[in-house]
Amino acid sequence: MATADAVHTSKRGAGLTREERFVVIASSTGTIFEWYDFYLYATLAPFFAALFFPPGNDTAALLSAFATYAAGFLVRPFGALFFGRLGDLVGRKYTFLVTILVMGISTFGVGLLPTYSQIGFIAPVLLVLLRLLQGLALGGEYGGAATYVAEHAQSGRRGFATSWIQTTATLGFFMSLLVIGLSRVLMPAAMFSEWGWRIPFLVSAVLLGYSLWVRLKLNESPVFKKMKEEGKGSTSPLRDSFFKYPNNKLVLLALLGATAGQGVIWYTGQFYSLFFLNITMQVDFLTTYMLVGVALLLATPFFVFWGTLSDRIGRLYIILAGCLIGAVSYFALFGALAGAVNPALTDYQAKTKIEVAADPAQCHFIIFSAWPGTTYGDCDKAKDALTKLGLSFSSSDLPAGSAATLSVNDTKVEGFSAFTWQKALVDSGYPNLKATDSTIALTADDVTKILAAQADKKTADVTAALNAARLAADPKAKKLAASYHIDAIAEGATEAKVTEITSVPADTSKINWPVAVVILWLMVIFVTMVYGPIAAYLVELFPTKIRYTSMSLPYHIGNGWFGGLLPLVATAMVANSGNIYQGLWFPIVVALMTVVIGVLFLRDTKGKLVDE
Repeated sequence: MATADAVHTSKRGAGLTREERFVVIASSTGTIFEWYDFYLYATLAPFFAALFFPPGNDTAALLSAFATYAAGFLVRPFGALFFGRLGDLVGRKYTFLVTILVMGISTFGVGLLPTYSQIGFIAPVLLVLLRLLQGLALGGEYGGAATYVAEHAQSGRRGFATSWIQTTATLGFFMSLLVIGLSRVLMPAAMFSEWGWRIPFLVSAVLLGYSLWVRLKLNESPVFKKMKEEGKGSTSPLRDSFFKYPNNKLVLLALLGATAGQGVIWYTGQFYSLFFLNITMQVDFLTTYMLVGVALLLATPFFVFWGTLSDRIGRLYIILAGCLIGAVSYFALFGALAGAVNPALTDYQAKTKIEVAADPAQCHFIIFSAWPGTTYGDCDKAKDALTKLGLSFSSSDLPAGSAATLSVNDTKVEGFSAFTWQKALVDSGYPNLKATDSTIALTADDVTKILAAQADKKTADVTAALNAARLAADPKAKKLAASYHIDAIAEGATEAKVTEITSVPADTSKINWPVAVVILWLMVIFVTMVYGPIAAYLVELFPTKIRYTSMSLPYHIGNGWFGGLLPLVATAMVANSGNIYQGLWFPIVVALMTVVIGVLFLRDTKGKLVDE
């Protein structure tokens, strides 16, 4: 049997054959579904974070959700080892049938998962378990799909053919945004937060059935079949990949000189930008999805553009150019993006001096906030209150035992209190909070409960009592916000005066849409540069008998560890430093490392046969 390269060499440049088109479409369909599944969690994490972790610190809950999100990425290399070995021993087709089934069942399970309030600590344990299964499945999926397509493709069109696989991550991400956006638009916000977020996970069952049906129609890779028929397969892909020279050297160089930088550029352009808009810049969810979605649609064809160009000029230097351009431009692009989407906030920040002074012993650099023994001091709570409002601030130390102090221009607030700190910001003109005064009718029983809770300084009990009183008086009334102030209540009182502080999203009428979309588009263009040619490059770097194993590991460490940790580490860096742009140093340093190592130690692979 002739190899794919031998069959198609005479047709080079003639376009994809009918068989190749079916292979690309079928492989891409399943991979889009897997990425849709995997990124649902990341997109929805800000909404359901508090449901699966102990209540308290909002940023801590978000970091816990991101830690669970990162767990799925951390386990991806182990999935690459397990399924990569299986793919090199048994075959490409059957391996990625297993991966898509595991991914689909895990995602559907998240949609059925009970919350922390229902089953306690079992909830985050089950969430982590399902996330780990997702990560294991994805660890085997990408290498299989990329290898399968490449081994069917013409040698002169491999970059073009595999670039379609590269579009699947963005299309899956876009699909997740679309389904989530429709779900939120079609139901009240409270309903979505309570249970509506489960719908996108449950919808995945339909997509799973379709993807399995399509993939069952595929045949095994001709290159793999020829290798097996000739008895040239590896009996120990793990040993041959990681313990034999020069393959072990190539695995390490592929990680540090290609996929690590590619991973951080990918997650900065498509994920960190999303969180920056929605969380840091206070842009509402629908506007955020529209901005990112438009940028993704406009940039997605460039995956194929760069993949095709790599067939002509080479793969490696396109990848390294994307890493370099992204690294040197991120600070300027994110600064311009902030001004374009929330000019009121950036103007406020420019004219307002904010400082947090605290006992340094109460300040911690917290990444895995859900770990047992993790503690939060007043300093951490204070920085949390400002970080989630998208504010940069300076920090200074106070003597041991001192209470955290906020300074806003000439106003100083001693001792941390969510209400008093946010009220100081409201009074200084902060645009994304508002203070509202209201009066609640009280019964004698309400007064007794509130007085008892206030005497014991149990804020949660006071909140519960006031909410009960409000809802009893008006069943349609909303619950009190997390930040509120209660006027003193005396025995026999019949009402309570309450001041609530609630969030106000960025004014959409002030958003400079063309500028914002162009900036986001540019960041996704960097993504297409590093991601479009990477599959062809990795496939060509390694021999057939160990290709699935060898290419999967550096890819998933680069994307799963370097890229997957980015939202978690960057969020922690921002909270710790008080600078909303501090987290950008993570992708910048990694991308520059990749450029240096790639230029010095790697060579291009364009034109290399895949049946070697």
